[in-house]
Amino acid sequence: MHIEQLRDYCLSKRGVTESCPFGPDTLVFKVADKMFLLTGLDGQPLVFSAKCDPEYAIELRERYPHAVRGAYHMNKRHWNEVVCNGELDDQLLIRLIDHSYELVVMGLPKLLRERLLNNLI
Repeated sequence: MHIEQLRDYCLSKRGVTESCPFGPDTLVFKVADKMFLLTGLDGQPLVFSAKCDPEYAIELRERYPHAVRGAYHMNKRHWNEVVCNGELDDQLLIRLIDHSYELVVMGLPKLLRERLLNNLI
């Protein structure tokens, strides 16, 4: 996966916006103004940070020690840093993005979540 594929996929999800609140080198994707993924724009290979269920995060880090680790500058219990170095196939990368997005959406207040799911945001 490369940066344009990541960007296109994230922006295809309902209610997603992108911005660079941490400076011009870090792209942040949000749903309902809540961050679910961020990535550096200048790194090779592509590296992104995504929210993750804490137990699943541990499992991923143990299974893929060269590609998944606690996210730098984030709560490592809830955020993984994912290195797109070929160890994880694109299907798994997409599932990790989806998982992060869904965690954020499920954490939204009910009214906001319903508005998002009904395309009202």
